[in-house]
Amino acid sequence: MAEPVRVAAHAKVNLRLRVLATESGGYHALETLFLRLALRDEVELAPGPPGIRLTVEEEPGPLAGAGRCGEAVPRGETNLCWRAAEAYHRAVGREPALDILLRKRLPAGAGLGGGSADAAAVLRGLEIMTGEGPGAARLMALAGELGSDVPFALSDAPAALAWERGRRLLPLPAPPPRPILILVPEFAVATAEAYRWLDEDRGAAAGGDDGPGGAFLLPSADRLASWEELDGVSVNDFEAPVFAHHPALAEWKAELLEAGARPALLSGSGSALFGVFQGEAERDAAAERFEGRREVAVLHTLGPA
Repeated sequence: MAEPVRVAAHAKVNLRLRVLATESGGYHALETLFLRLALRDEVELAPGPPGIRLTVEEEPGPLAGAGRCGEAVPRGETNLCWRAAEAYHRAVGREPALDILLRKRLPAGAGLGGGSADAAAVLRGLEIMTGEGPGAARLMALAGELGSDVPFALSDAPAALAWERGRRLLPLPAPPPRPILILVPEFAVATAEAYRWLDEDRGAAAGGDDGPGGAFLLPSADRLASWEELDGVSVNDFEAPVFAHHPALAEWKAELLEAGARPALLSGSGSALFGVFQGEAERDAAAERFEGRREVAVLHTLGPA
């Protein structure tokens, strides 16, 4: 009988996110720069009766007050943990008999990659628990089929550049740890909705032509371990459409920049914003400015593995 397995599911932020051309299958190609955070969910897997059973528990954490760490997470077949378990068992040709306990500390719909990290934790945990797997390449392909953030979440890299739908990864050294402030509003932003807003904006700007955002030559990988270089390439194509629908987020980003954050960005398709600070005093002073108006997490970037 296989032993239960616990796997950490780390949050991420995007230090760069360009949405490029739309592929023939309707998916958008991406160019993004991921940074892993210490903030995490936890997934516990154990042998169970035939089928899949998923239990979700909300646990205390820096963002637990955001109100979307447990209640908003689906319990059934639409949950990414469930989908990851199904995909894994199809790949190895076995019927699932699995209990999944998901301990949520990350809010849903915030752009912090919680659902993707949970799915990657299921893939990794099943490989450990069963002692078998479809192989590293097939496991990464399964991750890419589940979502564009899942391959990075499955990797061990503290930071990475990613292209296509997140399935082409260039692991990078992490920049030095710095104080970071994460702001999570009361509302979520659905990824599909953010893409629709972006496509509508681009179609209107181009007279009906769905024009993609452009990529440009990035610094070498070793220079991307420098916060100064990272600030120079930080951009998120979702900011304009998401800010247009949620103007408060634009105001909060301006406040982060005014408080000294470099960079300050929307993470993923939102709704969370983050700001990276040179020192804890700056970060803590900024946190006081936002206290009581939205959920605030005061922490550090993960730093080198």
